[in-house]
Amino acid sequence: MDFRFSKEQLKLKQDVNDFIKKEKKRGIYPFADDSGLGYMSKEFTKEMAKKGFIGVAWPKECGGQGLGYVERGIVFEEMFKAGAPIGQHYLSDRQIGPGIIHFGSQFLKDEFLPKMIQGDISFCLLFSEPDAGSDLARCTTTAVEENDCFIINGQKVWTSHAHTTEFGWALVKTDTDPNVSRYNSFSEIIVDMKTPGITIRPIINMIGEHSFNEVFFDNVKVPKKYLVGKLNNGFKQIMKNLDYERSGIDRLMQNLRVKDALINYVKTVEKDGKPLSKDPLIRDTIAQLEIEFQVGKKYIYYVTSLLDKGELQTHEAAIGKVFCTSYEAKLADVASSIMGVNGLLMPKSPKALFNGMVAESYLASPSFTIQGGSVEVLKTIIGKRGLKLAAK
Repeated sequence: MDFRFSKEQLKLKQDVNDFIKKEKKRGIYPFADDSGLGYMSKEFTKEMAKKGFIGVAWPKECGGQGLGYVERGIVFEEMFKAGAPIGQHYLSDRQIGPGIIHFGSQFLKDEFLPKMIQGDISFCLLFSEPDAGSDLARCTTTAVEENDCFIINGQKVWTSHAHTTEFGWALVKTDTDPNVSRYNSFSEIIVDMKTPGITIRPIINMIGEHSFNEVFFDNVKVPKKYLVGKLNNGFKQIMKNLDYERSGIDRLMQNLRVKDALINYVKTVEKDGKPLSKDPLIRDTIAQLEIEFQVGKKYIYYVTSLLDKGELQTHEAAIGKVFCTSYEAKLADVASSIMGVNGLLMPKSPKALFNGMVAESYLASPSFTIQGGSVEVLKTIIGKRGLKLAAK
C-alpha cells in the first residue's frame, strides 16, 4: 500500500479542516477540546450533511459520495482530532448504513438511508445481553413470528445512547430449536425505540455519565418489513457489520486528546529545574507511545484500503481493533502515572489537570478493550481465522 494520500484525498482533508475551523469559530457546538468524552449535536450533524461528509464511502445510488473507506477515515480522523460532536450520525455512517446497503430490502433502503445521510435519525446497537457480551451467539432475546409482525421479548445491556436515539439495530433469536446451530438462529431487526413495551433504564458509568442503558423488551411488536436481510442469517450478517466497526479510525482516535495533553505536560512541567521531557525514561516512554500511535494509524488505513477493494478479512479487522484499543488503554495508564495525583482529579476539581480529562480516560479505559468485542475474543478470531490454529 502507498501510505501517501492522493491530491484529491489531501484536498478532502483540507476541506474538512476548513469546515471544522468555521464551525468552531461559531461557538455553538460542544467540541471536546479538554475532554475525553464524545458529544452529540444534531445541528452539527446537519451541517456535516450539507457538506457531504456523511456517507462518504456509500455508493452514490444510496445517497453517498461514492468514494472509499480511506476517504471516510480521513474525514473522521480530523473530526476526532477536533473533538467534534459527531455522535448523532456516527453509528449510522459506520455500520448501520453499510448493513442496510449490503443486506437490506429496497423498502429499508428507501426508508432509512436518505434520513441517515441528512442526519435526521440516529441508531443504537442492541447487541450485548447480561449473559452475552462479546460472545453474541449466547444471546437469548427472542423474536417470534406472529402474522405480519415479530414479537420481541428479552433484555439488552450496555446499550450506548438508547435513551437518545430514534432506532435500534437488534440481534434477536428467531429460531429456538435446540437442534439448530446457534449461528443459524439469529436475525437482525430494526426497532423503533418508542414502540410500546420497550423500557430503558440508565446505567451510570464510572465517570458519572449516563451513556449506557439496559433495554427491556416486553411483547414488543415490530412489523416484518423491518427484518434486515434473511431470516436466521443475522449472526453471519452481524459479523460483516462488526468488521466495519472494528476497522474504524475511532478505535485509535477516541483517546487522542490525552496524548496531546501528556506531551504538553512533559514539555511544560519541570522537575529539579528541567522539563520532564528531558528525563530519558519519560522521553523514551513518550516516543514509544508516538511510534505505536503511528503504527496503529498506518495499519487502520491499510485495513480500510482492503475494505475498499473488497478484500478485508475478519481477522485483519480484529488485529487493528486489538492493537489500537490496547494502545488507548496503555495511553491512559501512562498519562495518569506521569501526571500523578493531580492527573487523577475529576472535572470541576480546582487542581485537576486538563479539566480532569486524564482521570476520565483512566476510568473509561477498561471499556476500550471490551467494546466491539473483547481482546480475548478477538485474539481467538485472529488465531483461528488468521493463523489457522486448531482450537482445543
